[in-house]
Amino acid sequence: MPVPVPRQRAIPAAEGGQAHAASHNAGTTQVSVEAQAGAPRTAGPAESITDQARTAPGRAETTAHTNLTLLLIEDDPAGSPIVPDLLDQAGKPIRVRTARNLTEAERLLTDDVHCILLDLALPAPGRTRNTDTAADGSGDADDHDELAVLKHVLQLAPRHAVLALTASGDAERGAEAVRVGAQDYLFRDELDGRLLSRAIRYAVERKRSDSAERRLAEGRVRAQENRRLERGLLPTPLLEGSSLRFAARYRPGRSRALLGGDFYDVVRTSDGTVHAMIGDVCGHGPDEAALGVELRIAWRALTLAGLCGDELLGTLQQVLEHERTNDEIFATLCTVDIEPDGRRAGLCLAGHPSPLLARPGLPAQLLPYDNNGPALGLLPGARWPRMQVELGSEWSLMLYTDGLIEGRVGDSGERLGQDGMVEMVRRQIASGLRGEQLLQAAVNEVRELNGGELTDDVAVLLLDRADTP
Repeated sequence: MPVPVPRQRAIPAAEGGQAHAASHNAGTTQVSVEAQAGAPRTAGPAESITDQARTAPGRAETTAHTNLTLLLIEDDPAGSPIVPDLLDQAGKPIRVRTARNLTEAERLLTDDVHCILLDLALPAPGRTRNTDTAADGSGDADDHDELAVLKHVLQLAPRHAVLALTASGDAERGAEAVRVGAQDYLFRDELDGRLLSRAIRYAVERKRSDSAERRLAEGRVRAQENRRLERGLLPTPLLEGSSLRFAARYRPGRSRALLGGDFYDVVRTSDGTVHAMIGDVCGHGPDEAALGVELRIAWRALTLAGLCGDELLGTLQQVLEHERTNDEIFATLCTVDIEPDGRRAGLCLAGHPSPLLARPGLPAQLLPYDNNGPALGLLPGARWPRMQVELGSEWSLMLYTDGLIEGRVGDSGERLGQDGMVEMVRRQIASGLRGEQLLQAAVNEVRELNGGELTDDVAVLLLDRADTP
């Protein structure tokens, strides 16, 4: 279907600080002229934008730089011009484009349009102008929404400022247009250049301000929702009835995130056994963080159901294989189940660094890791041996992810490593640090040695048992 050719308009276009009426020839296509100095150019037959001016015959045409562009949408059945000369705040001309209907408006609504001046008397989409409408445009029929055309334009141009144009006796309709979404309203028969130019500038700035404020508010809401969601996904230890003290530190590697691919949990089962776990999903994105949460929740459910050791890890591997986004994803894991008397524990390692054990009068050391099994998701049908560990009557057990040991040490480029971490913790314990203070000092020193924020997720948890008579 051919595109309708708009009829010739009599709207003046302000170029070079002057407005010249466009020529009007019935049955011909309107032409816009953009002139280079001394070299005028005639627009193609498809153009219908009256945003340039014709100069008088025999005069050279010049192109003035414009900062603002106005799109006028009105069918102007009388053919009388309603837009006077327009200048922006710097005294430069405001370009004017005209459209007789919404079809033309949609074609002319390009990114360089800043403001829309909409005649509210324009028929809504699919309707013709009501022949019973009063001369002032205020007598629309009651069988349709009087602001339907405005609502359509607001949907068509959600990022553009909109000025509503109405009759002087219809202020109520103009105010309603502002409530619907227009930036302001003007009276058709009271327009002058200064008033309209000022209204355009005001509408554009108000739209920018409203859009920026809305984006800021939406961003704050999303950030708050994300923080609540991520905090809710971090575990709440279930240690009621246990004499063990618990502390944890968690620092995601992703910028501005609260949750990473590292995960941990601690629960006490009905027989008095305390079960602790820490793990690390390879990668740092939101998919890895989500998988870590799924594994943690699955671990807690399986532990409370009575599974432990190889049986529990085998089931967790099945969960990972079903939930991961691709076959390359794996997760390391360390589980410890501490007997009710607190003196012995079972240890299972699935490709994960071994915990650190500190006891009074003895140097802190890593628990045995000779029987370290493969990470979850690497080998189908893998097995994870459970090692028995003697803890003693008073001890501190620190579980951690590799983010704590893979930071750099100064400018040398060397990793801190497990040996460096053991020496660091020994020194901090010797200085009297315990519990929360010990973990905070450890994380802070690792960051300082790295020369800044760590790029990997870091999770550390500490269980302490004091000797009781």
